[in-house]
Amino acid sequence: MELSKNYLPASVEEKWYQQWMDKGYFRSKPDGRQPFTVVIPPPNVTGVLHLGHTLNETVQDILVRRARMSGFNACWVPGSDHASIATEAKVVNMLKQEKGIEKSQLTREEFLKHAFEWKDKYGDIIYHQIKKLGCSCDWDRVTFTMDDHYYKAVITVFIDLYKKGVIYRGARMINWDPKAKTALSDEEVEYKDIQGKLYHVKYAITDAAGTPTGEFITIATQRPETIMGDTAICVNPEDERYTHLKGHFATVPLVNRRIPVIFDTYVDKEFGTGALKVTPAHDINDYNLGLKHHLEIVDTLNDDGTLSAAAIVFVGEDRFVARKKVVAALAETGLLVKEQEYTTRVGYSQRNPTTVVEPRISTQWFVKMAEMAKPALDAVVNGDVRIHPGDRFLATYKYWMENVKDWCISRQLWWGQQIPAWYAPDGTFEVAATAAEAAAQFAARNITISAAALKQDEDCLDTWFSSWLWPMEVFNGISQPGNEDINYYYPTSVLVTGQDIIFFWVARMIMAGLEYKDVKPFSDVYFTGMVRDKQGRKMSKQLGNSPDLLELIHSFGADAVRFGIMISSPAGNDLLYDDASCEQGRNFCNKIWNALKLVKMWEQRQEDDTAADAAVSNFAVKWFESRLNEVQAEVAALHKDFRLSEGLKAIYILIWDDFCSWYLEWVKPGFEQPIAASVYRKTVYFFEQLMQLLHPYMPFITEEIYQLLTARAADDSLMMKQFTTPEAPVHATLLEGTLAKEIITGIRDARNKNQIKPKDPIVLHVETKHDNTFKQLEGMLAKQVNASAIHYVQEPVPGCITVVIGKDKFYLGTEIELDTTTQKATLLKDLEYLKGFLVSVEKKLSNEGFVQKAKPEAVEAERKKKADAEAKISVIEESLKSL
Repeated sequence: MELSKNYLPASVEEKWYQQWMDKGYFRSKPDGRQPFTVVIPPPNVTGVLHLGHTLNETVQDILVRRARMSGFNACWVPGSDHASIATEAKVVNMLKQEKGIEKSQLTREEFLKHAFEWKDKYGDIIYHQIKKLGCSCDWDRVTFTMDDHYYKAVITVFIDLYKKGVIYRGARMINWDPKAKTALSDEEVEYKDIQGKLYHVKYAITDAAGTPTGEFITIATQRPETIMGDTAICVNPEDERYTHLKGHFATVPLVNRRIPVIFDTYVDKEFGTGALKVTPAHDINDYNLGLKHHLEIVDTLNDDGTLSAAAIVFVGEDRFVARKKVVAALAETGLLVKEQEYTTRVGYSQRNPTTVVEPRISTQWFVKMAEMAKPALDAVVNGDVRIHPGDRFLATYKYWMENVKDWCISRQLWWGQQIPAWYAPDGTFEVAATAAEAAAQFAARNITISAAALKQDEDCLDTWFSSWLWPMEVFNGISQPGNEDINYYYPTSVLVTGQDIIFFWVARMIMAGLEYKDVKPFSDVYFTGMVRDKQGRKMSKQLGNSPDLLELIHSFGADAVRFGIMISSPAGNDLLYDDASCEQGRNFCNKIWNALKLVKMWEQRQEDDTAADAAVSNFAVKWFESRLNEVQAEVAALHKDFRLSEGLKAIYILIWDDFCSWYLEWVKPGFEQPIAASVYRKTVYFFEQLMQLLHPYMPFITEEIYQLLTARAADDSLMMKQFTTPEAPVHATLLEGTLAKEIITGIRDARNKNQIKPKDPIVLHVETKHDNTFKQLEGMLAKQVNASAIHYVQEPVPGCITVVIGKDKFYLGTEIELDTTTQKATLLKDLEYLKGFLVSVEKKLSNEGFVQKAKPEAVEAERKKKADAEAKISVIEESLKSL
């Protein structure tokens, strides 16, 4: 079979993914093996995979493939999230733009029908991308958070927590998204520092009888559009400027409403004017002051962010348009004292990043979090759930869990699990799965009402209230407790996710798992970093700096994209994405492909082991075997610590440098010469081992090369090939290999500097105290540096090029007339560098602080550096004398 010039990924990827699917290699069923379970963080059904997803799915596939090849029953469950806010917004926009239909014109059932049609149309796009990336998910287990069984599980949990008193309904200050027209949890608000303005406004003072005193009190506000909702002016009781105002009132500008002047130590008399306008409907701190002082609540905003009728002026105007008009009106009436530039923090909706959230008093459903948080905190602190990298995220996790607030779980949306609360006409309610059950519960309270007369709560549940059950309900653990799958696969093994949802999802899954299974949902959590562009900016659609995954795969191939995203992504650290990383991955694929072509060329040129250069190859074989064993053990250790990027780097160096650049060159037969059969077999074996080691990272090219190296049985697949425990590497052989590489590199460099062509032979004289070490390298050295003979000497050989490597000297004899000036310049340059290096080492060793505080092995390493540098300096100085 003739191999293509370069590796062509497209046909290879399609072929192997389909074969893996056809043979059922991704499927998992409970058996006697130890399970290795991973549940995919369900991407939103609304869109396409971005590079953050690409990193996340690649990491999961690496872990799953390696586990499968290590004897585990690997099960990777795919799925997607219904994403209430984002999906409903998409469907609403689609209906308006494509069909001219407003949501308000539809019944809930009609809207949900359109939403499910949207999901069916776009939901598979994400799965297609995950497959193109090579992910080995069990596609028979795809789960969607609005599947019937999942819907049932969410409702079951809601009812259970309500009965336990963990869920309650009440009026509280919440965060409101005016664009989505829904409540948000505190965690769904992202704060940004912006440059705003502070407006100083005068309020006229009246006495208790309502008579103007002619005095004004000035307040400073960032939000003049809320002035119409003011219900008090608050000052510090110890502020002498205002003590005389006790029992007085202020007049709200523009609407002329009389409000009391109240006193509370909450106000900082040193900040601003020392006077605070209190707007209980639009600020959490003002709300708390209002409760304390029994103030009226005047809500001046509609749910879409426009001014309500309660505002009296500028009714119906958008809040930010109204701000400008209020400022203008205040200036016109002489009540605006001044405007001041001001840096402040403003909360934005995570789902609508350009929308400023509004604090708002609203009746919502909440989960009491403090009680559930404690066992979830303990599980991480005591190491039952291990976070990677723990040094970065453990403190963050602890802080949030120790300061957790109640969770607002109701959303004013239709796309999602509808809250199972049923209301009688008088507003009383029962929480139940059906109207019939609710009617029965009313009857138990001696209230007779028919199921038909009950009205279900219009709100749906926060998306995270469904996804916190994900590790359990993908195995029907809530809807069918005790089934075979949940008993076998749960708790799962590893959760791979982004650091930005540590509170939204990770912490809550631990809470839910401990609540409903009395056990952690996973053993390890691996946090990936944030993918950023070359300028350090977060990838986003708004900036247009996030490349399309399918286009990347089309340009570079899936393996190259996986390589590119992994080679620069240490656990938890942000990574700067650059197409150059994918190009490096493509070059790596071509390097491996060219190695395959070279090895296949030797297949028909095998000869019995009596071939002339078999002895030369034997050292290469022994060295590479030790090197392979060394890296196999290293990669296993790195995987255990979730240092996947470092594992890839170790494999990359092993294949590119050690195998392709050194080993294949050492065993390569001469032009049209045979190769020893045993060496060829070993080379194919090494190649197979390398492909197995690399397979979890780059599955397609490794499977292709594995199949092309030699004839295989139909059921012999690399992805199912089991890892074996590597033998211990021979340390002495590794050192000899390193020495051989240094000698060959040094001699080739000297030949090049002295303009000795590769085809021109040299005579090599070696001055060393370790003749035995070099004797077994002779044949290989002679071949690699084109030496016609190798001799051992005890003193310098005149008329030769001198090369110093370690403590040994090599004299290159040639018939070409030599320029000793070049040699001398090279040696002097090396000498200067070594003397400078020696000074730096000696300075370090003379530092008593370093010697006393550093680890003994670190101090010993510096002493060895000193001894080696001194020995090399001595050798170079002797060589210079001979010149």
